[in-house]
Amino acid sequence: MTSASVAAAAPHPIVRFDRVSKRFPGVAALTDVSFDVQRGSCHALCGENGAGKSTLGRILAGVYRPDGGRVLLDGREAHFRSPRDGRQGGVAIVHQELAFCPNLSVAENLCLSSLPRRGPVLDVQAMRRRAQAMLETVGLVLDVRQPISRLTPGQRQLVQIAEATASGARVIIFDEPTSSLGEHEAAQLYALIAKVRAQGVTCLYVSHRLREIFRLCDTVTVLRDGRHVATGQVSALGERELVQMMIGRDLDLGARAALPRPGPERLRAEGLSSPGRFRDVHLSLHAGEVVGLAGLVGAGRSEVAHALFGLDPDATGRISVDGAPVAVRAPADALRLGMGLVPEDRQKQGLVLILGGRANTTLPILDRLARFTWVRRRVEAALVIEEFVRLRVRAPHIDFPVVGLSGGNQQKVVLARWLAARCGILILDEPTRGVDVGAKAEIHSLVEQLAARGSAVLLVSSELPELLALSTRIVVLRGGRVVGELARAEATEEAVARLMTGVQEHPQPAAAPALAEARG
Repeated sequence: MTSASVAAAAPHPIVRFDRVSKRFPGVAALTDVSFDVQRGSCHALCGENGAGKSTLGRILAGVYRPDGGRVLLDGREAHFRSPRDGRQGGVAIVHQELAFCPNLSVAENLCLSSLPRRGPVLDVQAMRRRAQAMLETVGLVLDVRQPISRLTPGQRQLVQIAEATASGARVIIFDEPTSSLGEHEAAQLYALIAKVRAQGVTCLYVSHRLREIFRLCDTVTVLRDGRHVATGQVSALGERELVQMMIGRDLDLGARAALPRPGPERLRAEGLSSPGRFRDVHLSLHAGEVVGLAGLVGAGRSEVAHALFGLDPDATGRISVDGAPVAVRAPADALRLGMGLVPEDRQKQGLVLILGGRANTTLPILDRLARFTWVRRRVEAALVIEEFVRLRVRAPHIDFPVVGLSGGNQQKVVLARWLAARCGILILDEPTRGVDVGAKAEIHSLVEQLAARGSAVLLVSSELPELLALSTRIVVLRGGRVVGELARAEATEEAVARLMTGVQEHPQPAAAPALAEARG
């Protein structure tokens, strides 16, 4: 594959990007990007966080307008001034960060662009039937009358995918569509993409998950720092070569580090329950341990993490830290106990979007940075810069509003917060969601370093390879209950998947008292 500006293409590609450029305050997101997307293909768009992938997709869909260059759709220049124009022109987008009206119902969100009417009045029943039919295309069963804010991030992602695929679009842009999905739900999406392609739909697929690229896509375009690097056939590439083009350096992929022997118990939960979410969960974390928490979407993984951090007022059960019973009724209690949480939904739960990177990073530790109630700005800035450099956060400056950063860089800011806080107990809920392959490897290395230094880590992840690579042991949830536990030596993708789906039962883990005896 060459780095020519435009790959060899058929005479009439369905999409042509011709010298497209886009600038935002303080940053050039895209510079003279040119390549073609062939009709009926699944075309991957790869690159590091901040490379311009999502920006390019949003320009095609009409969310943004280019500052330079042009976009041709079926040989004609597209002048989309809004996503509505894009839909009418045959282009739909599945956003990485979910774009819904949180107080409206699932049905209202799905039908918002074309509400069915009976004369001048909204036809509520027709709207609900249409929404239900959309959800059936992605195998999602839920009450379309409930507010969409009540859904999990994974369910909201499936709702968005259902909306896009049911729109009748000729081109669908999938921007990190599996970032909130588990393995089972992702497999449903793969089948759906095969179905729409069979109907002649062209897919532009943005993903950091290399396995998805090689499984789904025919061609791939690589962007780096907002510029086109190469376009070519996926079949002509190896994983390592693709990574090198994306990040401009070699990277050791998939190595399983030897974790240290677990130390004293740091955190224990016994009989942890929350009505309608999970029940009778027994869990322990030791110093130097990375405990993986696996399960399908809706199994209760994030809900357990929230309860441990004091975010669930209905949770009951016993929690101990360093052997002493504690009451964790609010996040402030968890912070005082040395706990940190990287939440699954970074925009809703992890960031104050209008604030800059500095403010978001130091929010939990302002008291440590203050002298006589005044924050020492130089000390604060030095700490933030240290963490931004460690995590390779791409931002014009540390006070740049995080709302203007890419999704992956927003995730890095959330991680920087808890690294700066030096938490001894760290709960990571989908910590690599939406980050590029280079950043993912760096975060994995960071988790291993934290464990080696004696931190206790609870890792919630929808990616089985991530759980297998990092975890000392894996606890599996199904239907809100612990259904098994696998040591690192016996954990395989098949074994974990069987527990998650219930295809084959694994022996129940020992009850908490027996576990205490076994671990001393």
